[in-house]
Amino acid sequence: MNKISSGKVREIYDIDEDKLLLVVSDRISAFDVILPSLIPNKGKVLNKISDFWFDFTKDIVKNHVISTDIKDFPAEFQKPEFEGRSMLVKKLKMLPIECIVRGYITGSGWASYKENGTVCGIQLPAGLQESEKLPDALFTPSTKADLGDHDENISFEKTCEIIGEELGTKLRDKTIEVYKKCAEYALSKGIIIADTKFEFGLDESGELVLADEVLTPDSSRFWPADSYVVGKSQSSFDKQYIRDWLKQNNWNSENPSPLPEEVISTTSKKYIEAYELLTGKTF
Repeated sequence: MNKISSGKVREIYDIDEDKLLLVVSDRISAFDVILPSLIPNKGKVLNKISDFWFDFTKDIVKNHVISTDIKDFPAEFQKPEFEGRSMLVKKLKMLPIECIVRGYITGSGWASYKENGTVCGIQLPAGLQESEKLPDALFTPSTKADLGDHDENISFEKTCEIIGEELGTKLRDKTIEVYKKCAEYALSKGIIIADTKFEFGLDESGELVLADEVLTPDSSRFWPADSYVVGKSQSSFDKQYIRDWLKQNNWNSENPSPLPEEVISTTSKKYIEAYELLTGKTF
């Protein structure tokens, strides 16, 4: 087994010249730090949600999925520890851009808006309230940082400088198109997708391909639609619950202590509930 990367959540194995295996662990990170506690079933939930969205958006843009069936994996990966949490994918030339899209004003976007009326340098109308739906979904890209570092917000113009205007424009348009289709669907299932981030690569023919993970509770803000109220922060299905708990309990990022069992259990249930609402399937 040739492991080529171990990130905050995913392990990546090199299979051959054109395939990789992505394995999603039960690790969880917050504020760019990997926490010492595992969240049961988290990896399987993330893998299943991504697989669902990859299939749902294949009419908009190609994706990197070859198979999530363990029987299609190389023999050494046909083991219980890889079952349900792994994805065989095509190798791509990954683009050095995090494609962030914001449909609602929250988090760092809300903090920026309160300060100067902008989000990532984009001027917005006056009078918006916290968690309000934006007039149009915003493409607010960033650079990809190394593990432990922070991504840096960049403008659309800077994106075009890095990868070229034609590709930069396509990246923006596909990001927003995928988000809008999925956000509309999720809302019909009782989930507001406030914001998310995508990663894209290029295949051997130079075609744009959606990769990594898609619209999971790790890469997105998921809010329950039935309790949504403009003007305040929202409860969520994602790891915002963990972030809020850490803030309230004076968490030490230099020497993080294990999470209480109740927090671990609640987080696991939130991830599973999001999957079941979106897919209509029992986990």
